Amino acid sequence: MVRKKRSLILCSAFVFVAWNALLLLYFWGRPPIGHLGESAGEVIRLAEEVEIQLETQKKLLEQIESHRAPVHSVAPVIIPVLVIACDRVTVKRSLDRLIQYRPSPGLYPIIVSQDCAHTETARVINSYGDQVTHIKQPDLSDIRVRPEHRKFQGYYKIARHYRWALNQVFNTFSQSTVVIVEDDLEVAPDFFEYFRALYPILRSDPTLWCVSAWNDNGRDALVDSSKAGLLYRTDFFPGLGWMLLKELWNELEPKWPSAFWDDWMRQPEQRKDRSCIRPEISRTITFGRKGVSLGQFFDQYLRYIKLNTEFVPFTKHNLSYLLKDKYDKKFIKEVYSAPLMKIEDLQKGSSLRGPGPYRVQYSSRDGFKVFARNLGVMDDLKSGVPRTGYRGVVCFLYRGQRVFLAPPEGWIQYDISWS
Repeated sequence: MVRKKRSLILCSAFVFVAWNALLLLYFWGRPPIGHLGESAGEVIRLAEEVEIQLETQKKLLEQIESHRAPVHSVAPVIIPVLVIACDRVTVKRSLDRLIQYRPSPGLYPIIVSQDCAHTETARVINSYGDQVTHIKQPDLSDIRVRPEHRKFQGYYKIARHYRWALNQVFNTFSQSTVVIVEDDLEVAPDFFEYFRALYPILRSDPTLWCVSAWNDNGRDALVDSSKAGLLYRTDFFPGLGWMLLKELWNELEPKWPSAFWDDWMRQPEQRKDRSCIRPEISRTITFGRKGVSLGQFFDQYLRYIKLNTEFVPFTKHNLSYLLKDKYDKKFIKEVYSAPLMKIEDLQKGSSLRGPGPYRVQYSSRDGFKVFARNLGVMDDLKSGVPRTGYRGVVCFLYRGQRVFLAPPEGWIQYDISWS
């Protein structure tokens, strides 16, 4: 649109200059009136011609001026942050960082949705005044579950809360997208920059369904600290600070599960072969050891996740390489051109030259789990998908060397029985 307007301006300006040049030549080329003995009527006729030409020039100038009017850019999208809260007064740690790093309250409104009706937590949230919007989940009743699921009552309440809170964001507040965090997450300095830059990628690529700030294998020893701007596609739904669009919520909401919503998201019926974007270095960390999961994975993995501290200006980067067609071609070539190594050689460091990448190949569920444990990455699979996996490949650093834990070349799909 801008290019078209510039062309119109140039064209109009050219016509204006050319017209005046021709008019000037016309009058210079005419003999003096007295020499030809022209009558007063001829003078009047010439004056009328000049008036007509001047009116034409005026219209041309008005046309040029109209195209010089400033081109109004499309207003930037509002990206609200939804904080899911319950009974942790330590939500203050989450909110302090969000407010500290938020570049604009107008573009990034913070909505804190509280379940549980915990008085002290509500007091903490309210202490932020108009810096946040505090909403409260109204249904605090117990949920009827099967006897063997009574110990999972908390998971049922979380799923109910998510459904209510997301309906508030998309239907009551009429937002087009949202970033979800929980009350035990701390964010990185470039958290907002990260999601702002990746929103257009999520919007334009139908093979993506989320952007996550989390790397499940993001422990310090497994990531390259010198590449804070490195991003990947992953088939594993990470959660823990993630963005979705209203269109996806419209798809998921009618069939939203009664419990265990995150594992439900990882099922092929929901994922539909779509992927998420995730970073090399996490833009969130969790400090909530105590919760409904009773510290599952926290002591072994989560407490060691590295939080990014370097501000990466993602909005100034060309991130089109993350679009599926571009990404897959380069990714497959990079993985399967890497030298195939035995895990024993990798562990010993023998026969290794340079920082890699190197490839370790697995061909069975048990083979994957053995290699993952020995290399220090998470070994569990959800609906056959390994954490951080893309096309079955898990990418990480091992003793400073880039490693691809990969299935044989020619991978087609995940085996759901590998769970």
